[in-house]
Formats: sequence, C-alpha cells, structure tokens
Amino acid sequence: MRIGVVSDTHGSKSAMRRVIEKAGIVDLWLHGGDYSYDAEFIRKVTGLPVWVVAGNCDGRSKEEPYEFIELDNHLIWLTHGHRDRVKHWGSEALLVPARSYGADIVVYGHTHRPDILRSNGIVIVNPGSPSEPRSEPRGTFAVIDIQGAEVEATLIGLD
Repeated sequence: MRIGVVSDTHGSKSAMRRVIEKAGIVDLWLHGGDYSYDAEFIRKVTGLPVWVVAGNCDGRSKEEPYEFIELDNHLIWLTHGHRDRVKHWGSEALLVPARSYGADIVVYGHTHRPDILRSNGIVIVNPGSPSEPRSEPRGTFAVIDIQGAEVEATLIGLD
C-alpha cells in the first residue's frame, strides 16, 4: 500500500496539484491539518479516500483532532501535533502517546518542517508543508509505503 501524506497546505491549490502530480500512484491520502478543507480538493482531484484532522488554523472545522486508521495490520495515528507540543519537543513528544494508543505509524504536521523518526518499531512522519516550508527552500510532502510488516517513509521535495 502506498499512502500520500500532506499537511499544512494553507489553501494553496497550486501546491496541492504539484504534490498530487509528483506523488504518482497512491492508494489513499492523509492530510495532517491546517486548512483541513483542502482534503476535499484532494478527494475531488484524485477520487481517492482522504483522512484528515483539524489543525490549529482550522477554526470550527468539523474534523476531529485525532484519527486512528487501521491499514494492513498497522495502526496509524493522524494528528496535527499542536495539542501534543511538537513545536517544543519535536516528534519525540509523540512516542509515548503512540505507544499508549498502540500506533506503529504516526503522521503529524504543525511545524512545517519535514521529518522522519524511527524508534522501537514506531515510524513518525512529518511531511512538512508544500506551500509554506519553514526549514527547506521548497515545499515538501511524504509517501509511506507499507509492505507487510515493513514501513518505509520518504520525504519528497517539490520543484
């Protein structure tokens, strides 16, 4: 299974179009919040399922702050990260709650900084932002490949 991962799109349809094009064939999308309504744009353009959470910039979004998705014997915890203090503690802040939830894959956003952390069987992925990068000269997103027990995450920069 191949999963497209994006967060912090902030309403940029041009950035989302570039992400969709560059991602190639994926089975579904995860959106880590901040302009969570952009998930509907991804759904319309790709025709694929999209899971999304509310971020700190989503106001009165109908989306939940956390989603838990079971795929191919893996539990994915999708969060924006602002409630988990990722700006202060980084992706390490998500390890303890991930273990308590039983999640082996965590996807978050909020920092606009792409990152992948592997720790004791847990893979934590922040795709960065395709439209407002903070630590990269260009926007980024991620792809997660699941093959049985193997989970591989890749960060991809936009041209």
